[in-house]
Amino acid sequence: MRKLWWSLAAVVVIVVFGFFVAPWVYGTFLAEDDAPAASVSVSGAQAATGDLAGAWTITPGSSTNRTAAGYTVHEVLRGADVTVVGSTDQVAGSATIEADKLTAADVTVLVAAITTDSSQRDGQFRGRVMDTDAYPTATFVLADPVDLSALPTDGTTATLPVTGTLTLKDRSLPVTVDVEVLRSGAELVASGSVPVTWSDFGVEPPSLGFVTVDDRGSVDFLVSFVKR
Repeated sequence: MRKLWWSLAAVVVIVVFGFFVAPWVYGTFLAEDDAPAASVSVSGAQAATGDLAGAWTITPGSSTNRTAAGYTVHEVLRGADVTVVGSTDQVAGSATIEADKLTAADVTVLVAAITTDSSQRDGQFRGRVMDTDAYPTATFVLADPVDLSALPTDGTTATLPVTGTLTLKDRSLPVTVDVEVLRSGAELVASGSVPVTWSDFGVEPPSLGFVTVDDRGSVDFLVSFVKR
């Protein structure tokens, strides 16, 4: 009888740990290691080659600067603060540069391909949150030309303000984002994080009792371009 009691007590402890303590451990020690897609790396960067002018297209990128896009948001999971990072490499787009000015650019992200460390969270995201069956993509389209004349050619980065239109679900709003840009060899890499209020785009953050998601977060991107 005593052995049975101790077995039941052990089961209760394991359940309590999994339900309450594990989210705290994740939020305190593991989530901080997550990083959004928006972080240009200059590791192994080379001096720029070729001319900027021309038509560019998004590619998968290199091992140090792989194309990706997604989101970052804070949630409270069973009392634990967790930073959630979702990303995908399913990103397409193009850019046009004329006379040292970025005159056109567009980025399209396959929203249904964005994943986090939780399949349950991703199911909610694709369904009731983003309704990816009806709205499969998110887009960013450049609104105003960007002066690239001061962009370094020595493998270092510059940060440039970029204005465009961000579309999530069926709403399009103007946004301005500081974009870090790197010219490395024949590659052009750009990254940034766009602060967003989800409800502005008709996105309702989940509030399910055991988890509450903030109404503010960011849309993150790192895109690598090569000339067509």
